[in-house]
Amino acid sequence: MSTVATNPRIDVPSPRAAVIEISGAAAIAAGAVLVAILIAVFWDFFRTQTLLAIEEPSDWGHTLVIPFVSGWFVWLRREQLLSQPFRPAWFGLAVMLLGLGWYVAALIGPSAIQHHNTRGAGVGLTIGGLCLLLFGTRAAKWLWFPVVYWTIFGQTIWKRLLETVTLRLQDWAASGAYYLLNGIGFETDIAGNVLTVIGSDGAAHPLNVAEACSGMRMLVAFLALGVAMAFVGLDRWWQRVALVLMGVPVAIAVNILRVATLGMLTLGDVDLVQGEFHLFIGLVWLVPAFLMYLGIQWCLQVIADPWTKSASPSTAKGGAARRGGSNAL
Repeated sequence: MSTVATNPRIDVPSPRAAVIEISGAAAIAAGAVLVAILIAVFWDFFRTQTLLAIEEPSDWGHTLVIPFVSGWFVWLRREQLLSQPFRPAWFGLAVMLLGLGWYVAALIGPSAIQHHNTRGAGVGLTIGGLCLLLFGTRAAKWLWFPVVYWTIFGQTIWKRLLETVTLRLQDWAASGAYYLLNGIGFETDIAGNVLTVIGSDGAAHPLNVAEACSGMRMLVAFLALGVAMAFVGLDRWWQRVALVLMGVPVAIAVNILRVATLGMLTLGDVDLVQGEFHLFIGLVWLVPAFLMYLGIQWCLQVIADPWTKSASPSTAKGGAARRGGSNAL
């Protein structure tokens, strides 16, 4: 009887990416440490941005809230983030180093790129690379939106760009308020960006639609609000894009109402359209503006309902299977 010699089989484990398992509490603690390190590394940027927000709260006060909103986006996706172990992506190190290099160049490099916004881009790129390095590509589909959202809306925008847009918004605000005031019975003249409201006694009350009334700050804040509401409250991409784009006309319309309100107040006391009360009027009009946004969001959801109901159960199941529960912000 012959025997067949067999060599012992040696199983060689295939290479695989490193896996990091972390609990929810540990993730929060690690996140707090990372935030502290980032603030220390990019201290110049964060200090400058905080000072700008404090010095001009009506313009850029919302930038102090944006980091918390971005953190809220991450918190909403905590179950998806922690459902599987993290698999670090080492190419994130290259992205992070690129962001750090860009930040340093914008800080001490050529004067052409020494700007607050270019530094902010470096900070955002560094944070994005850090997320890839620590959490991997799977987690990146949940983290990319909070990072981009903060990078765009969490910093003061270039003043020269704002002034370019502001000039056009001044014209729209002045013209819109002019037609509105005359339409509701207040005799008003317009010369450039100056409205003159005529009182019942024939006295003229001028109102200069200055840069503070242009709606620029409202436009930036509304775009930030619209993006947040769109990506949290709506499911379809066309709904999200529509809601974000509606931030522009909503901001302009509300600013026209604000200027018209100030025009009517000049008939009583011209001091009411200056200083703190002027800012208060702007804050008051933010409430109906937010309600307008909610109304638009509701309309977009109603429009999408017939499409959702018309889909057959098999089609809906097939779509769910294809998506695999992977919808990201």
